Amino acid sequence: MTVSFTVAGLYSTTMVLKIFFPQCCNTADSGLLVGHWVPGHNSAVVLAVVHYPFIPGQVKKYLSQMQSQSQVNLTVLGSWSMPNEGKEGMDSFLKDLSTIFPQKYWLQLSREIGKTGFTCQVVQKDGKLLQEREEKNDDDSSEEDKIIFIHYDQRKVMLSQLHPVQEVSQKPDIEPSELRLVFQTVAQSQPLFFLDKYDDGPLKLTHWQSEGREASIIAELLKQASVPVCIFLTWLLSLWHWFCSFRILHSRPVLFISSKLSTCVQSGYRAVHFKAVFSPKKAATHMDFMRKANIFVSFLVDIALGLLLVSWLYRENRISKLADTLVPVADHVAKELQELLEWLMGAPAGLKMNRALDQVLGRFFLYHIHLWISYIHLMSPFIERILWYVGLSACLGLTFALSILSDIVALLTFHIYCFYVYGARLYCLKIYGLSSLWRLFRGKKWNVLRQRVDSCSYDLDQLFIGTLLFTILLFLLPTTALYYLVFTLLRLVVVLFQGVIHLSVDFINSFPLFAIGLRICRPYRLAEGVKFKVLCQDPGTPLHLMMEINPLKVSSVLQCYRTPTYSCYPKDSWAALAKKLFVGELIYPWKQKTTKTD
Repeated sequence: MTVSFTVAGLYSTTMVLKIFFPQCCNTADSGLLVGHWVPGHNSAVVLAVVHYPFIPGQVKKYLSQMQSQSQVNLTVLGSWSMPNEGKEGMDSFLKDLSTIFPQKYWLQLSREIGKTGFTCQVVQKDGKLLQEREEKNDDDSSEEDKIIFIHYDQRKVMLSQLHPVQEVSQKPDIEPSELRLVFQTVAQSQPLFFLDKYDDGPLKLTHWQSEGREASIIAELLKQASVPVCIFLTWLLSLWHWFCSFRILHSRPVLFISSKLSTCVQSGYRAVHFKAVFSPKKAATHMDFMRKANIFVSFLVDIALGLLLVSWLYRENRISKLADTLVPVADHVAKELQELLEWLMGAPAGLKMNRALDQVLGRFFLYHIHLWISYIHLMSPFIERILWYVGLSACLGLTFALSILSDIVALLTFHIYCFYVYGARLYCLKIYGLSSLWRLFRGKKWNVLRQRVDSCSYDLDQLFIGTLLFTILLFLLPTTALYYLVFTLLRLVVVLFQGVIHLSVDFINSFPLFAIGLRICRPYRLAEGVKFKVLCQDPGTPLHLMMEINPLKVSSVLQCYRTPTYSCYPKDSWAALAKKLFVGELIYPWKQKTTKTD
């Protein structure tokens, strides 16, 4: 049953006075209500109850101190009466305090024994009392003003963050909603909650921490140790930047090689992470804090996974076993490639190839395989030692180990890359030659200056030479296309494997582990909105609602808090990649981008 209140002289139209009341104050002793009037809205946020006995001058002094610390306009909203034995005259004393703490509206809340709801009286600045009345019929209720109590969990509201996040510096012209202002008021009033019943002060308050401050000895020790640790790590990072500032490291060959190595890209990415996380400066906004926390947790998980990999590699002599397996595997791959080339030099799938070109290409690629096998056998005595030192890099994180693995795969399959480049260049040359000669037959040519096709007249000799070259290229195209197709498929297999590695590194770097942990363990910390349920609707008392926090969806958490990375996704669309493959242009679908993407 909804109860309405007639507030004559306050508003000419119907209004709803919303009082946000913390659950922890439901059983508080009688005293003063300390809170904040939400500007621009007919709402009051109760933050704490100051218990009797108190001196009004000390209350004013304490509120002025809290106001300077929290930047919230704290004030005495009214009085709170809780019936207790021996304090029968407390109600009249609290009502008289409205003259000491002058407000436009003075709230007088009281709770009776055996009832869940509160009774409320609103006093104007001139001292006129506005009595509450029960609803008599539906017609009268539309003309009467209403008071609604909204109960909230003070701790959850203080720690939660409404989404989408609105930073004041980014959107100063957007007016925040009433609910967002309530959340901001509770969050900014943290200094008010530091006073508990164990403090030897003149005032005693009831709030969510009145029974004792919520703290952890481990958390406090970590906070004290974080500053010197951050300073030390920042000094180490400065040494790294000093080493990277050498002029020889900025030469073109070194920059070119480092841009192609996944290990160098990951090192630079981690250096940026270190600079952001271990900076002694405190995070200014919620998004900066979440970014630091996500990067820090991702770094810890990365190190933990790397240490697990190290413990697995150096147990039971697995490094030696891996080194002994690597050379036979390389020989087997080379043998399979030799058999593939011998198959192509014959009549593959019954196709009749140009024998002269087929033999030239086959012997050329067989010579490369012979060089590659010699290189592998030359390096075989040092492979175990190289793998032993490479395995130690996993101590820097699993992402470093995966990046080094990607570079090792690139080095071990360099001959396949060379085959792909040779075949692609030869195939591309023939495709562009055929397209140019086809324009010659149609009396057209490509205008290089204007980047278009123009008409052109050719004499008989030009047409004869063009016809001869077109015929030669056309009959040599199947042999070249077959080699190009085979080596392109081999190259795509290697690229796919490297792409899986790069996606794994990108996933570890960008996945918001801290935000997902908050969503699972403390879902109220990331709020998408609120929902209300009726708590009490007794006759003679205002409507009481319970405000509960709706947690943010997991998909929204991933979208909002995913760390920007140097993405390794394809730069072109799949249609563009297919076009490049058809015309023989070189493709690098997993090439690292130089700009950050979300």
